[in-house]
Parts: sequence; structure tokens; C-alpha cells
Amino acid sequence: MFPQPGKSIIFDTFPDPTDTWEIIETIGKGTYGKVYKVLNKIDGSKAAVKILDPIHDIDEEIEAEYNILKALSDHSNVVRFFGMYYQKDVKNGDQLWLVLELCNGGSVTDLAKGMLKRGGRMDESIIAYIIHEALMGLHHLHINKTIHRDVKGNNILLTTQGGVKLVDFGVSAQLTNTRLRRNTSVGTPFWMAPEVIACEQQLDSTYDARCDVWSLGITAIELGDGDPPLSDLHPMRALFKIPRSDDLTVKCLIKDFELRPNVLDLLEHVFIRQITGRAKILQKQLMELIDLNQQIVIAGKSRHERIHTKKGGQIMSSPTHDEVDDLATLEVLDELHTSYRLSTNLNIIFFSVCLVLPLAQYTKMYIGAKRTAYPPHIFAVADVAYQSMVSYNADQCIVISGESGAGKTESAHLLVQQLTVLGKANNRSLQEKILLVNNLVEAFGNACTAINNNSSRFGKYLEINFTCGGTVVGAKISEYLLEKSRVIHQAIGEKNFHIFYYIYAGLAERKKLAHYKLSDSKPPKYLLNEHIRLGPDIVNNTFYKEQYDVVEQCFKVIGFTLEELGSVYSTLAAILNSGDIDFSSVTSEHQTDKSNISNIAVLENAASLLCIRPDELQEALTSHCVVARGETIVRPNTVEKAMEVRDAMGKALYGRLFSWIVNRINTLLREDDNGLNIGILDIFGFENFKRNSFEQLCINIANEQIQFYFNQHIFAWEQDEYVNEEVDARVIEYEDNRPLLDLFLQKPMGMLSLLDEESRFPQATDQTLVEKFEDNLKSKNFWRPKRVDLGFGIHHYAGKVIYNTAGFLSKNRDTLPADIVLLLRSSENSLIRKLVTHPLTKTGKNARPNIFLSPSTKICLAIGDSGTGESTHHPRETTNMRTQTVASYFRYSLMDLLSKMVAGQPHFVRCIKPNNDRQANKFDREKVLVQLRYTGVLETAKIRRQGYSHRILYANFVNRYYMLAFPVHEEPLGSPETCAAILVKAKLENWVLGKTKVFLKYYHVEHLNLMVRQTTDSIVLVQAYVRGWLGAKRYSKILEKRTQSAMAIQSGINLYQFLQQKLNKIILAQHIIPLYFCFCNVSVDLKVCRMPRRTQQPKTLNAPEDSTYYNLIHVSLTPNSTEPFCVPYKTLWEKHFYLMAFSKNARLMSVGHKAWPKAEIYQSRQLLYGDSS
Repeated sequence: MFPQPGKSIIFDTFPDPTDTWEIIETIGKGTYGKVYKVLNKIDGSKAAVKILDPIHDIDEEIEAEYNILKALSDHSNVVRFFGMYYQKDVKNGDQLWLVLELCNGGSVTDLAKGMLKRGGRMDESIIAYIIHEALMGLHHLHINKTIHRDVKGNNILLTTQGGVKLVDFGVSAQLTNTRLRRNTSVGTPFWMAPEVIACEQQLDSTYDARCDVWSLGITAIELGDGDPPLSDLHPMRALFKIPRSDDLTVKCLIKDFELRPNVLDLLEHVFIRQITGRAKILQKQLMELIDLNQQIVIAGKSRHERIHTKKGGQIMSSPTHDEVDDLATLEVLDELHTSYRLSTNLNIIFFSVCLVLPLAQYTKMYIGAKRTAYPPHIFAVADVAYQSMVSYNADQCIVISGESGAGKTESAHLLVQQLTVLGKANNRSLQEKILLVNNLVEAFGNACTAINNNSSRFGKYLEINFTCGGTVVGAKISEYLLEKSRVIHQAIGEKNFHIFYYIYAGLAERKKLAHYKLSDSKPPKYLLNEHIRLGPDIVNNTFYKEQYDVVEQCFKVIGFTLEELGSVYSTLAAILNSGDIDFSSVTSEHQTDKSNISNIAVLENAASLLCIRPDELQEALTSHCVVARGETIVRPNTVEKAMEVRDAMGKALYGRLFSWIVNRINTLLREDDNGLNIGILDIFGFENFKRNSFEQLCINIANEQIQFYFNQHIFAWEQDEYVNEEVDARVIEYEDNRPLLDLFLQKPMGMLSLLDEESRFPQATDQTLVEKFEDNLKSKNFWRPKRVDLGFGIHHYAGKVIYNTAGFLSKNRDTLPADIVLLLRSSENSLIRKLVTHPLTKTGKNARPNIFLSPSTKICLAIGDSGTGESTHHPRETTNMRTQTVASYFRYSLMDLLSKMVAGQPHFVRCIKPNNDRQANKFDREKVLVQLRYTGVLETAKIRRQGYSHRILYANFVNRYYMLAFPVHEEPLGSPETCAAILVKAKLENWVLGKTKVFLKYYHVEHLNLMVRQTTDSIVLVQAYVRGWLGAKRYSKILEKRTQSAMAIQSGINLYQFLQQKLNKIILAQHIIPLYFCFCNVSVDLKVCRMPRRTQQPKTLNAPEDSTYYNLIHVSLTPNSTEPFCVPYKTLWEKHFYLMAFSKNARLMSVGHKAWPKAEIYQSRQLLYGDSS
């Protein structure tokens, strides 16, 4: 009946559809393509066509649907098949057309939702009729050895005549006599049977045709309720809940499929047999419902998409379906590959896959958004950290980890970008400065390696400082473990730090190479490698020139002065020039080997840039002083020793210059210590090269420490809390790397302690070092590989790495001779003096200058510190000299870094490297799987799904969520009962109350926060209405007051006009006459003053009794004047008085005073009003 298994369909043998069919309109979307209504050009009949792209990944589904439709569509309850067509289209791509019967009645899901929208529900008899017809169609499939595997309401269509048709056979399975069961997990989550789900979780699980019975039982519930059970959950989360549900009591929902009835058994069920003899009547009623339903447009039509997983294969799904963003609900991670998803979530852990592609930015989309509202993105991590900081008033820490080249640095850039947007700095220049900090420090601290063109060669912890309200106010950067050895030597296929190439190309572009003693034809030795042999290889590089401009702009915007910038360039050029100094061996008369400089011109160039004397530099490089028994002895250096001194000077200058730049940035972006901060850790990733040295050991130990912190936070601390709170939770096994950390860091027998001990012996060699490791390190994680003399192996959490100890001791000692320190302190360049004057901290960095030290203290420090980690008043080498080693600096750096991380609430970003070839759109499944395993992703997903990721104190929980169950004005107690009442009100399950805390699943808190947000929004809306009403009331009062004031003004104007007409004489008074008036109900006291004699100025006194003179303002009497005005008394000039009157806006209330003579009062009223009362 069916074609032979494995025989593929040849698409181009099918006819062209445009010869027969014409598209009329779009109907909807199927699983793998759109569905259109088409017209038959020959007979005028109408049909439906599903148009598919012949993609290789879905050939199996296309073939299955074609075979089933071709063989089984002759049943009344299976959609009729009119044929397959193939349309060739070079421009838009070839297409397959599956032409099917047109079912104008829509799906039974649409019918059920339509009835619910009208306030009704589908009658049981109608449901029984639909289920009966679907069972008949399934019976036809099952007897022909076919399982549908995706039975649901959307795949049961109706015709306008009341017909019921099964459609969509893309994932149907064809059985054979030798294979009556299947073991592929496929279907739509809400309708999937438990045994189908179990196939993805249990290797030995299988199922048969009775899985369709379960799906049909779910569909029956869907017809009554409009949605399947658990539809309020995420589709993938339903996968894990359906097998454990206890409320599905219908016979077809028996969980053990061995006990579940088959299709024939259900056809005999009493619920189905109720339609016997009523089929025609029910079909007619169904037709009426379809006709009524088609008159209503159903808004928000939903379609639940199916998934298809194969054991060891990949998830197959519609390109348009809502993919899973939460690893806690997912067992197979290949979905990242299938759809090139770049990221996914696991509660506080964010996974990002770097596909070496330019990505669009979605800054505003993720601000304040729900975590599941949009696909996972690094911006969402920034928003979660920012919202947590503001909501809980607590510092946050974002830890970015992953292999070298996985995209950690780019992720850090995006985090800083989003946090500055969220912080909305009041000063736009501050925001710009913070964004440029990364570019500047990465130019000095990043380099090209064999596996990453922009590899971080230092650890960076950037703290962005905020006010308590969330406004950005500053930033601080801490640098750790700079790989200084890269300055003097790079492995094959690698380069020096970026900044050297940038300034070389940039200075050449500006014709300034000669100023810095650099040649444009031959680059310095420190920059030479297999790709760079000549100067033009650097000078002609456009990217380097552009980056020089970027770096220079960064310096200027952040706040460095031009003098400082010039000193930085001089120091870098001095390092490059010193690397070109060559030495030759000279045998003295005492047969002692000593060195001499063979290229004096280069020596002079380096000395000129360092602002020191050439002869002193030559002496410091070719000899050294030893103080023994109070006597200073000068000993010559061999060529090897002189080269070591030269290289040590270059490394020290570069390392201290880097620290100085970081300290200067921190000064210019001074942080607010009283606020909050979000820290971002961007540290070098795990490395495993063909040859691994001391640098790789330190890098990988740091990554082990980060992994330990991750394990402690995710697993150990969480499970310890379960025990302390007496919460019954399943223990998750995880790989604990603490023994490995002890192997490295334990005292006195740890690897770093043994390395320091061996470094103190002058006669120690790299061979004695590896032998000491083998004798003292007894651990399963350490071994000596055969036939590798200087090698040892470490089994890291990320895999096995073999290290070569050649150079371990010299790199660990990293001594800068005291002669060089003393010489550089005499430099005329102030920056170079600073670099060797300030002492190094325990972490090996330049100490930040303390501006509060007294001048005398600073002088003592400058004299006393040699710059080598110890204080001595005579910077000369002694026989018992003890200096700090790189290993000790490294140990203290880890401690300092951890102290910063532990201070904040952590958020983890795990960067996954898709391939080792640095190619875009290449997904190496094995490479990704290895990273997911060693980073503990699967264990993390388990503990997030089975454990309680959020543990909140009762008081804090009630304080935050009490409004969900109690009136806002109440203050309920922070008790377990109150917490339980809130959780019950929120309709949450599977939470636990401990002794002092509420234990919640990771999705509980998101649901609660959403409810709080909705409640808060409602409160704010009510407050807005109340404020609006109060504002309207206040405004009406203001209008009333304005009306009264306008009337008062009009009265004042009338009085003013009256006075102009009547007042032709001035009241004479020998004393101060108070005139009381009212302007807007405010009384003002106006006074009469004596006219000054000739040029005499009025005198200001404390009281009227002291004098008859008052110092008052005088203005001219004009009609438009609103100020007080004066009228000189002319009629009775011999009295020399004048009257200070009121403004035209005032209203006269009374004239007179108790001290006035009655005759004067009478005269005043007569003059003003013409009466004699």
C-alpha cells in the first residue's frame, strides 16, 4: 500500500500547479507552510493548498504526509487529497503544493472558542458527535497501521455540511508487522501522551496507536473548555506536568497505556453511543453552529505548535512556533542549532552562543520587560540585574565565563551599553566616558591569539556606580593578572597587545614615527611574527589606523591631558625601542663573560624616550650591584642576563603603565562610595593550546575558581539551606572541583606554594620543579605524561591539559633589578618616575596614589620603596633579598576578585563557543555539548526544575507581596501563615515553607512579580484619578480667587481714575499719616514723608519716632504705573511735606489717624470726597 521504506520522493516529477490551480486568498498557517484557498481553472471547484519549501530537514515529514494522504484519504473522516505539485522558482525558491479538500467550517477549536466568546459552551451531544467522527477517522488510520501522533482541535476540521475531517499527517507514523510500536517523542505538548513524553526521557520507552486515544481525550476537554488542560503553562513545561496530573479521569486519559482502551473500545463507550440514531440531527445542529460561528471574528486565535524529537537527533519544529527559552523545561538542547538561537535562559543563568555574526540591538525592548516576554538576550540580563539592584537596594554582580573566543568581551560591551541606558546619567558626557572605558583598556589588555582575534589577556572587573534611585554616577575598573610576558614574546600564530600595532600605524599615518624613534620600514622585534616581517605590514593596515583614532578619542573624552597622552606614547615607544637593543659577548682579562651593547644608536633612542642618560642605561643593562657585608660590588651581566634585564624592564614598564591608566580612569570617573553598584566580570576564558605554559596555568586556575563559585552558589549553598531550613528537597549530584582548587592553592603543599618555594632556590631548574610537583602532588587530577620531560598534566573541570614547565621559574620570579628602578626614578619624564615610585600592591598592581598623604610621607615612600615589592632605603640587591612572585600576586588577585563578587547578588552569563574555526553559521554539535557538560548545564537545569531557586525571608516576602492578599493599608505580620495566605491567593502550587523562609520555584517569583506589577499599575491608575480630581478642585478654587482678584483690580482702577479727577490738592500733615488700604485682602501701611531740603538725601532710621524722614521708593505718576508713587506738596510749599500714596491697583479703606487734629481730618475728607462729614 505504501512506497518502500527509505525511498525518497523525487520532487521534480510532479506537475506544475499553476497549470491547474490559481490562488485566491490566504486561509492560515500549517506546521511547515501557509495554507491558501485555490480555484481549479478547469472545473471551477475550490480547494485548499498547503505550500511547502522542499527543505532537506523536513523531507521525511513531507514524504510521510504525502504517502498517507495518497493511500488513506478515501475515508469520509479524512481530508480528501487532490494531488501534489512542484513549482520551480529560481528567484524565490522551489515549492511543493499539497492540494486538499477545502474545509470551510474551520477547526473544532475555533468553534469551541467562538461559543465561549458568546457566553455558551458546546453541548455534550455535539462533543460526542465530533469525537465519534474523529474516532472513525482514527480507526481507519489504525487498521492501516498508521498513528496520527498529533491529534488536537486544530487538526480536526469541519465542513459547512457538518463533516468532521482529520488533517495534518506530517508527523504520522507508519507501522509494520515487525514494528508495531514507536519510540520517537513527537506531538504538541498539551496533547502528548505520557508514554510519548517518556520516550525522550527513558531510552527503553515505547508506545503504540493508543497514544492517539490520549490526545483525543485532551481534545474532548478542549471542546468543552476552549483550551486543553494546563494551557496556562508554558507549552514545554506542560510536558512535565501532564504525566503527573491527577485530575484527568476520563477513560481515554488512563496514564498506563497498556490499560488504556483502543479506538474500538471507545466507540462502544456510553458517552459515544448516545449519538446512535441522532447523527443526522446532530450534524444539522453542528452546521448551524458553524454558520453562527463564522459570523463572529475570533480575536486572539491561538495555535499550539508541535515538537518532534528523535533520540540522538534534533528538535524539529515549525520555524514560527514559540521556541523554548527556559532550559529548566528542556531535555534536548539542539534547538539552539536548529533555529540558530543565540541565547537561552536558566533562571539567573544566561547562555549565549557566539555565532560570529553581527547582531541587531534591542535596547528599549528589554527595559522592564517580563523575562518570557521576548527571546532571551544579554540586554535582559542587564535589566534583571538593574531591577534587582533598585528593588532590593543591593549590589549586583554579573559573572561572564566561557572558553576563549566564546564572546565574553562582546557580552560585557553589551551589558555596559544597556546599563548606561537604564541608568540615564544626568551628565551625558559621563555615560559616553563609561562606554569608552572598555575600548581603551581592551586596546592595552587584549591581543590576537591562535583561537581569538580579540582575546582578553587580563581580568577586568568593571563596577558601574548608581544612586539608590538607579542613576549612573560613576564607574570603577579593577584589572587582574595582566599577561605581561606577551610584551616580549608571543607564541606562533599570536600577536602582541593591540596598542602597539595601533600606535605604530597611527603615528606612521601622521608622519610621527621619527619623533618616537621608530622606523617605518622595519618594525620593532617585539612586534615581529610569521605574518609581520616589514613595516608596511603594519603601516598599511587600515583597521590599525582606525583603531588609533578610536584610542586617541577615548583618551581625550575620558579626560586625559595631551601631556599625559604624549607620555603614554613615549613610554610605549621606549618599550619597543628597548626591545631592539642587541648584546654581544665580551671576554674580560679575568676570563669572565660580560656583555656589551652592539647597537648604540638604538640604546640612545631608548634612553631619549625614557628621558635618562644613555651611559647610565647601558650600565644598568650590562651590570648589576651586589651589597655584601656593607660593601657594594659591581658585577657584569652575561648576554643572557642582560637580555633578561632588558625584557624585565619592558614588562615592568608596560604592566605599570597599564595600572596607571586604570588608576587614572578611576580618578576621572570617581565613584560614589555611598551608592549601589553593578559589577561585570570579564576574565580570560579557559585555554588549551598545543603548548601551554605558566600563563595558561594561571588562566585556567582562575577559571577553576570561577567555576567553584558558580557551583557553590547554584548547588552547595542551596542544598545546605534546604538542610538548615528542614526542607525536603532532592539532592542533585554535581561535579565539585574543590579538590582541584586545593591542588593549586593549598598551603604549604599546593602547586603555587611549591612553585614559590622552588623559585627561592638560585640553583633550581625547570626540571627540578616538575620533579617536586610529582613528588608532592598526590591527586587523581595530576599526572606526568610519558616521554615529556618538562611536562605535567592536569584534569581540569573543562578537560585535560598538559603544561610545559620550561620558563616557569623565570616567569614566576619576574624580578626587576633595583638598578633599573633607581635609574628610572631619575627620569625627567614625570610619568615614568610615577610608574616606578609608587609601591606595588599585594595583587601586583601599581598602588593608587593617595592624595591625602603628607609631602614628607610621600618623599619617604619614594625613597624607601624599590618598586619590587619590598621596602628598603637602598635599592640594591642583597644576599637575603625576598621579593613577591607572580604566583603570590596571582593568589592575592583571586582573593580580591572573589571578595568583590561575593559582595553582590550574582547573575551568570555562560558563553558557548559554537566551533573552533571562527566561522559564522557553523554549529559544531560535539563542541557545544562538551561545553554544556563541563559547565554543569544539565545539573543546573535539574536543580532549577526540581529545587527551589528563590528563598525569601518571611518578613521580606510579606513586605513585598502582601498587597496580593491583604488591603494596602494593612500591615500583616511576617509569619508563615501570612505567606501561605498570599501564595494561596496567587493560586500557586509546589511551594514550601521552611523555618524562616519561603521556598519558591523559579517561575513562582516571576508570576508573583507580574501580579505585583499589575496590582501596582492599578493602584497608580486609581491614584492618578484621585490626583486629577483633587487637581480639578484646586483649579476651580484658583479660578474663583482669580475672579475675586479681577474685581478688586477693577475697583482699584476706578479709584485711581477718581483720584486723578478729584485730587488737586495735597493733604498737609506734620506727622506720619498711615493710610490703610487693601489689595487682594492684604493690608499695606503707606506713610507720608517730609520733602528733603534741596540736595539732602532721605535718612533711613529704625523707627518713625526718630525722624520725620523716611527712605522710600519714588516713581513718576503715570497711568500705567503699578508701583507706589509720590506727589510733591506744592500748594503749601513752606511746610516741605509730600505724600507717599498707594498704587492704582489699591483700594482706599480709611483716611485718618487718632493723633490728627480734627480740623486736619475734616480738611482731608473735604479735599478727597467733597463732603464735610
